[in-house]
Amino acid sequence: MALHHRRRLRARRRAGQLLKIPLWLLLALPGAARTESLTDAWRMARETDASLAAAHSAREAAEADRSAAVRMRWPTVELTGGYTQFQNAPNLQIDTPAGRLQAPIWRHDSYTMAGADISVPLWTSGRISGAIGAAAANAKGANAEETQSAAELRLAVAEAYVGVFRAQRALAVAESGVASLEAHAGDVQVKFDKEAVAQSDLLAAKVALANVRQQRLRAANAVRLSTAAYNRLVGQPLERVPELDEPPVAAPGTSGQALERLIARAQDRRPELAAVEAQSESYRSAARAERAAGWPQIALHAGYNHLDNQILDRENFATVGVGFQWRLFDSGQVSARAAALRLRSRAADQQLANLRSRVALEVETAVLNREEAAARTGVAAEAVAQAEENLRIARELYGSGLGTNTQVLDAEALRVMALRNQDDATFDLLVAGYRVERAVGDL
Repeated sequence: MALHHRRRLRARRRAGQLLKIPLWLLLALPGAARTESLTDAWRMARETDASLAAAHSAREAAEADRSAAVRMRWPTVELTGGYTQFQNAPNLQIDTPAGRLQAPIWRHDSYTMAGADISVPLWTSGRISGAIGAAAANAKGANAEETQSAAELRLAVAEAYVGVFRAQRALAVAESGVASLEAHAGDVQVKFDKEAVAQSDLLAAKVALANVRQQRLRAANAVRLSTAAYNRLVGQPLERVPELDEPPVAAPGTSGQALERLIARAQDRRPELAAVEAQSESYRSAARAERAAGWPQIALHAGYNHLDNQILDRENFATVGVGFQWRLFDSGQVSARAAALRLRSRAADQQLANLRSRVALEVETAVLNREEAAARTGVAAEAVAQAEENLRIARELYGSGLGTNTQVLDAEALRVMALRNQDDATFDLLVAGYRVERAVGDL
């Protein structure tokens, strides 16, 4: 019998060794065992996120507007042409002392007219420079908004990335709770079968076991939900089950720095502030351009024209001239539009002041939350060790008849709570680090 048992053990070992061969071959394949890092997640999100793509398109549109405004200084060439058919073509009629002279103007009852005109603005009273300034400010603001969208996306991906591990860890804690209470319920069942404990102990253990099984179901569902949320952010199928690297600790570049210094840094780097500043500048430049529209406008024109006729000495002729335009009265339209733009600029400045105070609050909140999570991490680790020792003692006392079933169940509940608190502190510290980077403008 012993010989047969040893043969079975040797056969199992050989089977295990055979199973390892394809595993090593699989690991040797390039990219077969590659996991997904947070850097990979940021790259996938940047390539697939629609909101970031929209911000990028808006920035390109603003750059095109700026280019168009700059080109207002450049020459413009226009071609014109037309064909006219008369029902009865008029003739040239001149009364002279010798009598009335009549002659056809066109050879037929129709004529063609064509021309080319080139114009260059010589003086616009600041209208073009104002338009260029407004377009440049809009381009700067669009660039800042794209940077803001990228930072918000990176933070959302980091939170979702950590959220997957948080949910997985919560599931592991729930499963450990189920395993612990299953073992305890088995011990209580044995004691009950021997009539060593009351039925209420067995019922209490089974109820507690049913509760933690429900918690495990909720935790498993949370894992699926957090994974789906992460997949959506990185542009992958929702049902995908990614293999993720351990989440990296946020860069400690802001640790140990004074709060006032971090706030000043955020005031200089946050793209939201740059976007509002650019908006205010755009309104001011647009107001200058609008006011200039009511002042003299001078442009140089040169052209070449063709006109079918029989009475002029030529049909093709060139022209050159200077055009002058000055709108002296428009019932206050220009001044009203300029005033509206100035008021919008003032509103943007007021919004900027409010945003600066909100950024300062965000930085302080993020720093305080990081400090709180760091303090909780150390306390939670001690609590886990104490909770595990408390559960061990409660089980020993119950096994020897010196303790109660309620003590064991309470000790297990405290152990699970301590594990959850430890995991929450750990993952909160990770997320808090990324939120500090986002608040300061480094993410």
